[in-house]
Amino acid sequence: MKRFKPLVLLAAALVITAGVFAQTPKKPRVSPPATVTGNIGDAAITINYSSPSVKGRKIWGGLVPYDSVWRAGANEATTFETSAPIKVQGKLLPAGKYGFFIVPKEHGKWTAVFNKQPDQWGAFKYDASQDQLRVDVKPVAVSANKEMLEYTITPKGFALNWEMLSVPVAVK
Repeated sequence: MKRFKPLVLLAAALVITAGVFAQTPKKPRVSPPATVTGNIGDAAITINYSSPSVKGRKIWGGLVPYDSVWRAGANEATTFETSAPIKVQGKLLPAGKYGFFIVPKEHGKWTAVFNKQPDQWGAFKYDASQDQLRVDVKPVAVSANKEMLEYTITPKGFALNWEMLSVPVAVK
């Protein structure tokens, strides 16, 4: 019986400890998840992303290096979903859900990438052989600083807006 008592106490302590840890609330992400939806023609568009902040950092060519595939957000790769086939910058993109990436350039046009693997963490396992579509897009300087990354959808397409740039993508 003397051996049984410490085992019962140990088991009770483990149960209580597990209960305490289960009650600990999760901290919000530094780059919170966001979703934007809209219609372009007959297609319902949904973009899921995590929204990092500038926080005084150099974004383009700094935090986000030039000439490298970037997840177009934070945390998991950004996803782009269309309910119907669409034309992106004049090229056909079938209906479906895609990982969305950007390749920023210091000068000239950038590359927008729709990859067949939507569920990725960042761009660490990005595989170019899985690209469904790549299109050239031209970033536009804006006058107001956008502290948190944001996507917008309009009847003419969508745009990634962050820091002092907007990256519009034409969709029909």
